[in-house]
Amino acid sequence: MRRLLALTVALVPSSYPALARAAEQTAVAAPIIVTAQKIEQRDLDVPITLSVATGPRLQELGVTDIGELSAYVPGLNIQIQSPHSPGFVIRGITSDNGSAQQPPRVSVYYNGVDISRARGAYQGLFDLARIEVAKGPQATLFGTAATIGAVNLVPNLARPGFSAGLTSAIGNLGTLREEGFINIGSERISARVAGQRKKRDGYVANLAPGQDDLYAQDQLGLRGALHFQPTESLSADLVLTYDRQRNSGTPFLSRRLGSTAAQGIFGAAYLGGSPASGAVLGGDELGIDRHVYDVNLTVTANFADGWSFTTTNGYRRFNSREVFDADGSAAWYLEFAEQAKGWQASHEGRFTYRDDQWRAIFGWNAFIEHGSQTVPFSTEVGTYLQCTANVIPGLGCVDANNQVTASRATALLSRGLATVIPYSSWYRNSGRNTTWSLFGDVSWKAASRLELLAGARLLIEDRRSGYAAQQPNAPLYGRPLLPLVDTAGATYTAKRSFTALLPRFSLLYHLSPASTLFATISQGRRSPAVQLSAASGPVPDLSIVPAETVWNYEAGLKIARGAVSGAVSVYYDRYRNFQVTVLDVSSGAVRIDNAGSAGNAGVEAELDVRPVRGVRFFGNMAYTGARIDDRPANGIYAGDRFRLQPRWQAAAGMMIEHSVSDAVSLFAAPNVTYRSKLYFELPNSEAISQSAVTLINARAGARLWSDRLEIAGFVRNLTDRRYLLDAGNVGGSFGYPTFIPAEPRTFGIEISARY
Repeated sequence: MRRLLALTVALVPSSYPALARAAEQTAVAAPIIVTAQKIEQRDLDVPITLSVATGPRLQELGVTDIGELSAYVPGLNIQIQSPHSPGFVIRGITSDNGSAQQPPRVSVYYNGVDISRARGAYQGLFDLARIEVAKGPQATLFGTAATIGAVNLVPNLARPGFSAGLTSAIGNLGTLREEGFINIGSERISARVAGQRKKRDGYVANLAPGQDDLYAQDQLGLRGALHFQPTESLSADLVLTYDRQRNSGTPFLSRRLGSTAAQGIFGAAYLGGSPASGAVLGGDELGIDRHVYDVNLTVTANFADGWSFTTTNGYRRFNSREVFDADGSAAWYLEFAEQAKGWQASHEGRFTYRDDQWRAIFGWNAFIEHGSQTVPFSTEVGTYLQCTANVIPGLGCVDANNQVTASRATALLSRGLATVIPYSSWYRNSGRNTTWSLFGDVSWKAASRLELLAGARLLIEDRRSGYAAQQPNAPLYGRPLLPLVDTAGATYTAKRSFTALLPRFSLLYHLSPASTLFATISQGRRSPAVQLSAASGPVPDLSIVPAETVWNYEAGLKIARGAVSGAVSVYYDRYRNFQVTVLDVSSGAVRIDNAGSAGNAGVEAELDVRPVRGVRFFGNMAYTGARIDDRPANGIYAGDRFRLQPRWQAAAGMMIEHSVSDAVSLFAAPNVTYRSKLYFELPNSEAISQSAVTLINARAGARLWSDRLEIAGFVRNLTDRRYLLDAGNVGGSFGYPTFIPAEPRTFGIEISARY
């Protein structure tokens, strides 16, 4: 490190003595304080691979949505197909399933409370203290959903004093964004209110009458926080959050049907939905109507030297409906909605002890969730039969001019007795899951520089699943159109209980006060799925998908010395009963398959260098070798790469700031991100994949009056790179895969005021 700094100074031209002196007085990167291990400590002292993005860093990068975060965190990929359907991917493990019967695999925490259920996990990014991304199994710290890691959102809480901030932004595509906060209080009691409003026009033109352009945004987030500290040893934080989205429809575009097929998947679409959409699907227009309510209470008491007790309690309720056109065309063919609703309640109590040699946490957790996923379906019988089975050769489905030729099928099949026969059906899955657990972590300072840690979580799960379907026989066909068994609305139920013990062992060695080595072994687990549907009879059709387990072996180096901070880690994961999510028309719904064994070897690295004051460089990279073992026993999945996981990803950028005067400084923050090829589904298909993507982003402007006022311009995807956000989807199960184009170039200007 000394040689690197000396070289930096030597390279500064002697004709710039002021710059040379600045190089000698190198800016120091302060360690970040995190709470990943349930206590406040330097990120250097956490013996796991941990990436942290602070609130100021998010602003510097121009990150305003959680989907944008993954471009800057190695090993993390977040796909926001919509706020209703977010996908969180850590080291190749994806958690995006909306079924209430199926457990999540990646933990998402909000202010210390589990919000991992996919349909309720999306959260607006505003007024955050930091985001911690812990990689590797973290069941001891983040519960059973942390099969291979966790995303921990930490908001700014109310604190003594007065402060306020307001940001307004405008941009292309009709972008409007306003966010701000106000904090006021004393040492005894304080309050904070924050909010964000985002609006944007859709970037995919929709030719269908009565429908909005696709992927428009209308989002609102509000948060209120109250801090109460009656004594030095007792404090309480109450956080109330409301999150709402009313976005327009998701652009599921077809390469085979209608205008999109003729112009390419980055052209205009014709997604018309169903004429019966309001009555059958719950909304006249394509789009999302989502509401989330969250209450969070944390109380901490310091009751003896080195001892404290913390209780964290949360309640979250979500109700989300998305109406979508799954065939990606003008046809009244595959028109669906998904109504997901539920609630989660959690209570955790833990004791913490710290002295010069020992650190320990131990406690209990109770978590209960109740949710359902209802999927109504609307179609026209002749159109469905023609587009699905080509029952009238030569008639086709939808032509390049968006003429639905299949709409004539009903008249032809009925010999003129009918021209339009509407059809609708629905199915519903539900889940009520309860988990009780005991957990503990003990860290022992075995020598002046060596710490040993051991921890475990013991859990008991009760998982109850329900299933119901209304699948009437269709005229002209005599059977249900979807290959689902009709339960006549009756609900079947099944219940199973499971237990598990999930350990972790770590070693932390302090090379110096500013650098550490760590090694860890930990086990992760995705809970067994009580997968329930209906079979002919009708009778309940129950399958128990075994628990997916993984052993993680990891080692790394962390450093924060002078101008340089960073980390590098290598890991190997070994999976058993690897679970894959499959959407198959033969079953009519999403299900989990057991793909057998899988392995993942990888490396992740982050580096931050501040060679002179006002100049900062950053870079990170990740290699993920995640794939299912190429063995005959793993069937059609053998040798496939994990879905939504690129082999390589990287980001690099810089931050330059120059003081023009005591009151004015100029700054620029360009960056570039890279992601190699990825597959959207299992089994892998070249047609359902995306080649490598490189994006250039930048933010630049001026800060005035000691950073009280900031004016900045921003651009994302500077070169207007066309690429896919997702592919396959529901339409793929019927032979018409659909494709979702990612966001094009966006740019604008924002003004921020702070006090």
